[in-house]
Amino acid sequence: MFNDEYWMALAIEEARQADLIDEVPVGAIIVHNDKVIGRGYNQLISKSDATAHAEILAIRNAGETINNYRLVTSKLYVTLEPCMMCVGAMVHARIDSIIFGAYDHKTGMAGTKEDCFNKPYHNHKIKIKGGILELDCARLLKDFFRKKRKK
Repeated sequence: MFNDEYWMALAIEEARQADLIDEVPVGAIIVHNDKVIGRGYNQLISKSDATAHAEILAIRNAGETINNYRLVTSKLYVTLEPCMMCVGAMVHARIDSIIFGAYDHKTGMAGTKEDCFNKPYHNHKIKIKGGILELDCARLLKDFFRKKRKK
């Protein structure tokens, strides 16, 4: 059985794919029964799609892989704390757990800025764990934005 650091390292590899195409380096994977069933990385600019966040693309990929939009008992690993849109998608997909790397102090919706996961009106509860390989995940983002400021 693999641990959270192992899976987060795979999400970091996805984030590096985003960096290669000059997108904000956020990556996500979805794991079910110790197998990756979904992958995604930020592609907002390249797809001209405001919903093309790593998490959304991983959810779409996982749904296609198992031929079901419900990803019950799956874990989503993402390098950055999710935004409000992604929280909604995770709730509707019935993801079991979200494990994220870096905390997002501006728009983090897993407890940093707001806790959108634990609302009484949600019909599904998701377990949350943050700070896995936090420094590695945060470094990707800091390096990306440092390069952008230099340009």
